[in-house]
Amino acid sequence: MKVRFVSTTQQEVRDAFDWYEKEMPGVGYKFLEQLDRTVQRIAHYPESCAEYSKEIRRALLNRFPYGLWYCAERDEIVVYAVAHLHRQPRHWIDRNPSSK
Repeated sequence: MKVRFVSTTQQEVRDAFDWYEKEMPGVGYKFLEQLDRTVQRIAHYPESCAEYSKEIRRALLNRFPYGLWYCAERDEIVVYAVAHLHRQPRHWIDRNPSSK
C-alpha cells in the first residue's frame, strides 16, 4: 500500500534527523532506518497498530521516542505526524481532516 506523508510531516522528519546528527553523527541515519522499518510495517499491516482515535492509529518507532500518527484510507496510508512522544505529541491534531 502507498504511504504518503503530509508536507509538515516531512519537515518533522528532517528536523529529527538533523538533531540526531548534530548530537551524534550517524544516529540520524539510524533514526531514518527505524522510520523506514515502521513505514514498511504499517504499509503491510495498516490495522496492526494501536487506535489513537476512531480513524487515526499510532505506530511507535523502535529505539527512538517517536510515533507516527496515520490514517489508513482506501488506497493509501496518510501520515499526519512524526512526533517526539515527550514533546507536545498532539501538536498535529489540526492536520487531520476528521478532527475538524
